[in-house]
Amino acid sequence: MARRSDGGTPGRLSAGALVLDSQGLALAAADDLRVAGYLKSAVARDIRVVTSTLTLLEAVDPKQPKARWAYLLSRIQIEDVTLELTMRAMSLLRDSGLHGHKYAIDSVIAATAMACSGPVTMLTSDVDDMSKLCDGRVLLVQV
Repeated sequence: MARRSDGGTPGRLSAGALVLDSQGLALAAADDLRVAGYLKSAVARDIRVVTSTLTLLEAVDPKQPKARWAYLLSRIQIEDVTLELTMRAMSLLRDSGLHGHKYAIDSVIAATAMACSGPVTMLTSDVDDMSKLCDGRVLLVQV
């Protein structure tokens, strides 16, 4: 099971990471069957499920029950947006030629994904832009 980055219980070494962008997280919260399958498979294979604090803000839906979000977030490693991560995201924006005004949160989740160890897969609704930001270093799955 994934752990929060803010001091949750330590576990075994992870076999990689499954990163959720805002659409991946929103679909997980909506109990989408395909995304639920990815999450179940990740847990069974000791793959960390990861997202960013900014992604939480982007994905939140006031129509979703708070209890569903609380349960989902208890099972995900939530990475803080540090200055170091922000600097990496800025570099990704520069390297890809994308502007922060439109792609700030995408660049943060891309930098978060690339900071994960092991093979990394991202569930995203925006494969085109994420492919520019991740530059082939993350397996992108359209959701």
